[in-house]
Amino acid sequence: MTIASRSPEPRLRFHPNAYRFVFDVLRHTQDRLGRTPETEQHNEDAHISGGELLQGIREYALQRFGLMTITVFRQWGIHETDDFGRIVFELVERGDMRKTDRDQQAHFRSVYDFHEVFDLDYRIDTSRAFRP
Repeated sequence: MTIASRSPEPRLRFHPNAYRFVFDVLRHTQDRLGRTPETEQHNEDAHISGGELLQGIREYALQRFGLMTITVFRQWGIHETDDFGRIVFELVERGDMRKTDRDQQAHFRSVYDFHEVFDLDYRIDTSRAFRP
């Protein structure tokens, strides 16, 4: 997925912050993977797959929201990775994001369980708290 030019926002299925979050994660993931687009033109080298985007969502959400991630996502109407696929393909349909022929909404289907990755696997970094 890559960012396309923006169009006026029609009625949204999810909270507006969910769409902003997806754009933020897309940029974060492109930066992390060294795939930042050189120009506003469609750049195939900047493409992020659905799996890469979901990994970016996992990382970025934990950085931003920590243990509150699931609560924030629920407030936005997001309950599973499939919902992020719905957001992405809604943005593609509106012309706000681009996809390749390889991209499919199925790539977002049940990739990980929110409770497991945002709650059970969450670790608080205490390394700085206990430095001499």
